[in-house]
Amino acid sequence: MLSVVIITKNEEKQIGKTLQALAGLSDDIIIVDSGSTDNTIAVCKQFPAVTIMETVWLGYGATKNLGIEKAKYDWILSLDADEVPDEKLKQSLNQINLENKNIIYSITRQNYFCNKRIRFGEWSSDTHMRVFNRSMAKWNDAPVHEDLDVKPGIKVINLEGKIKHYTSASVNDYIEKTMNYARLHAEKNFKQGKKASFIKLYVAPSFGFIKHYFFELGFLDGYEGYLIAKTTAWYGFLKYAYLRDLTRQAAANKHSW
Repeated sequence: MLSVVIITKNEEKQIGKTLQALAGLSDDIIIVDSGSTDNTIAVCKQFPAVTIMETVWLGYGATKNLGIEKAKYDWILSLDADEVPDEKLKQSLNQINLENKNIIYSITRQNYFCNKRIRFGEWSSDTHMRVFNRSMAKWNDAPVHEDLDVKPGIKVINLEGKIKHYTSASVNDYIEKTMNYARLHAEKNFKQGKKASFIKLYVAPSFGFIKHYFFELGFLDGYEGYLIAKTTAWYGFLKYAYLRDLTRQAAANKHSW
């Protein structure tokens, strides 16, 4: 059997759809909630297979690892609250080999913006390792864009089926997420001693827009394709603008002594 681990915060609009899609897949769904102020927890309590852990926010990787430790089974399916497995993926998950813990299963995502499928550009599709034995892998402690740290000898197999990723319900939601990720990325780079160069601040975002909108055919997604390419470029600028600000603040504090 699989345990499913999902981290949440203020996901009342989406989490019900995700949990409904998991019906019949697992009798152990761990919700790790980091301070929801909406009805997220109330919605989750409607599903009998759900166990709710309430915690403070520890970062993406560390919060997911809390849920993994709480899980009933060693095999873990890690999902975000806005990710819904399709029927083909559910069939694949029910048929995977749980005897060989040296296998990690990756899953391809279909990305949606305001319920519209995005077929081109940066969001056309992406693949992530999501099913693993917890004795062989755990999430690292990166504050953003966390990855699985896996033991040597692991083989990765891609499952048939897709995760439908409903990433943003509105433009405002998308902008807020972008700004939050940019801040977290800046903090990560600052701790690693990285600097905000002219190229990172000004040149790379422009080339990123050209790549995603033109070369990867983002313009074929219409308004949404333009918005995504433009916001991705802005994110590229913003994370280094925040980093420059952190660097200047640190220098000012050092000189004030």
